Order: sequence, then C-alpha cells, then structure tokens
Amino acid sequence: MPNQYQRTQLLFGKDNMAKLKNSRVAVFGAGGVGGYVIEALARCGIGTLDVIDDDKVNITNLNRQIIALHSTVGRYKVDVIKERVADINPEAIVHTYKTFYMPETKNEFDFTFYDYVVDAIDTVTGKIELVLQAREAEVPIISCMGAGNKVNPTALEVADIYKTSVCPLAKVMRRELKKRGVKHLKVVYSKEKPLVPQVEIEISCRNNCTCPPETAANCEVRKPIPGSTSFVPSAAGLIIASEVIKDLLDFRNPDRG
Repeated sequence: MPNQYQRTQLLFGKDNMAKLKNSRVAVFGAGGVGGYVIEALARCGIGTLDVIDDDKVNITNLNRQIIALHSTVGRYKVDVIKERVADINPEAIVHTYKTFYMPETKNEFDFTFYDYVVDAIDTVTGKIELVLQAREAEVPIISCMGAGNKVNPTALEVADIYKTSVCPLAKVMRRELKKRGVKHLKVVYSKEKPLVPQVEIEISCRNNCTCPPETAANCEVRKPIPGSTSFVPSAAGLIIASEVIKDLLDFRNPDRG
C-alpha cells in the first residue's frame, strides 16, 4: 500500500526507514537555517524532533524562513513548526522549548536523549556550549556557520571546523574550540566573502526594531543585523539535514552493495 515515505524508502530501504522513525534529533534554532533542517528531517521520516527557539515569527522573517507567513507573524516559531510537522507526519513526536540556548540554560536539556544535535543558532557562546554538551554526551553534532550577508549557495561546503576558511564566524569558533580542547566539529560553512550590508536608515533595525520585547534577542542589544536571502540559509539547512540523515544511516556510498 502506498505511504508518504515510499519514495524515500526506494533509496534507503525498509530497515533504514524504521531507524529514522526511531531516531530523535534536537534542532537548536528554528530560523532561516533551522526551519529548513526540521522541514527536511520531518519529510525524511525522523520520528522525534526537539525544537529549541525562544523567538516569534517576525515580519522580517518572510524573506527566508519556511514557517514565516503573514498568517504566522507574531506566533512562537516552535509552535508553528510543531503544527507544520504534524501536518507532514501526524505520527511524529515534537518536543518544543521556548528557550534561548546559552550556558545558563544548558541544564534544561539532557543530550543523552538525542541521536543527533543540530546547531542552527547565532550566538557564539551558545554554539560553543552546544558542542561541549554534545561531546560530553558522545552525541554527533553538526554546526552551521555564518549564512548572513551571503548570496551564493554554491559556495557552501561541509568540512571539519579546522579546515574552514573565509567565514568570520568559523574563525572565532576555531579559536574558541581549540582553547577548549575540541579536536573535531562537522560544520556547514561558506567560502563566499560576506557582503557589507547597505546602510539605509529608513529600514534600519536599530531605529525600527520589530523584535518582540520579551525575546532575548532584539535589535537594541545585538550586533548589526546581517542581510539575508531566501536561498542561502535554506540551502545550508537542507545540506545539514542531508548530513544528519546520512550519518544516522551510515549512508555514504550510493553505489554500495
């Protein structure tokens, strides 16, 4: 009998589809990158997803985030994603956390529950803590480097953090992880040199902040807001999802016997 995953099963096989159904993946960050990660994982049949993000859908998210619609503006991203996953796969379990992940909130999560962790957040201290917690729990993790101020999705690559170049965020992560004795980290990053956003006062987030006042991140306290497109963050998210699936299934060689 036909089922929603039969086309995927033609590639991975019945046993691997069962493995995906029994897997639990935590995605930290449900924005331009993380939203597409969750979308792809749900459509691949991941059985349990933990989604962590304290933000609400903002009008400025409409240019790139898969859950951002005029009908969802003002709603918590994790709530919108939970409904979307349920509409894709009603059998999927989605745990949501309206949490801004930082070292101060790390104790809210037990990484030993996860089969894989995805880092799609922006804050360096939070990213570092995710890596450290995943290492302690011996859980695989993949981290997204900077996707803002980029316009070329073909410049995205998968690499170890210590083999990255160009990306300013990757440079900071290399330095900080080396200090902490982290020897390896799989990342998705771009070799494209970041563009410098144009300064237009009338649309500046500094002067016209639209972030909900109750969220931890807002334009008055964060660094300058990067420019973004619909195609670079989404491409990064889909690449990350593919790495998660291939790692969970140990599926690397399409010509394997």
